[in-house]
Amino acid sequence: MQVAIALYPDFTSLDVMGPYEVFARLPETDVVFVAENPGAIVNDLKGVSVNVVNGLDDVTNPDVVLIGGGPGQRANMADGRLHEWLRTVDRTSTWTTSVCTGTLIMAATGLLKGRSATSHWGALDQLPAFGVTPSHERVVFDGHYASAAGVSAGIDLALTLSGRMLGDEVAKTVQLIIEYAPEPPYDSGSVSTASPVTLENAKRVLGGRFDAA
Repeated sequence: MQVAIALYPDFTSLDVMGPYEVFARLPETDVVFVAENPGAIVNDLKGVSVNVVNGLDDVTNPDVVLIGGGPGQRANMADGRLHEWLRTVDRTSTWTTSVCTGTLIMAATGLLKGRSATSHWGALDQLPAFGVTPSHERVVFDGHYASAAGVSAGIDLALTLSGRMLGDEVAKTVQLIIEYAPEPPYDSGSVSTASPVTLENAKRVLGGRFDAA
């Protein structure tokens, strides 16, 4: 099985590295990174880069496709080579997936029109413009599409998808290997549980990060 993770400059690391940790530990699974312009792809915080060796033309028939989010999402909303690649590989993929604002890129390709999907809480209100019904669920499945909410939710998506593809015991084994047993020190990981002060602080820090492109 091949899993292709699409990267672009200013991606959010955990969006893709969380799923990578899960998928790369599955039996007989090859995880590859792919980019429109291969080379050192630098994340949004400028402290991590991934040396991507595969261009879009090098990965043509993955079983699973995943695209994450990040500030660089805004530069990838217009139709172009990345969108064309996503639509092309979607024709034969078993699963086409997104994390965080990667869902906006997927929605902009037209693939999610008429479907339900999730994204970071700050971006959910942009989905209807692409004919997508926004969901506040952490992971959403609709047809052969799966989407995850913000950043850390990509781990949940990857584990859930692994269970569907290879069985619950395989997924649970990977979960134990990576010791994924969240016990967050604060109950502020979602809009529904965060205090009004915390929510306003988060919005201030994010600034215009989720303004439509």
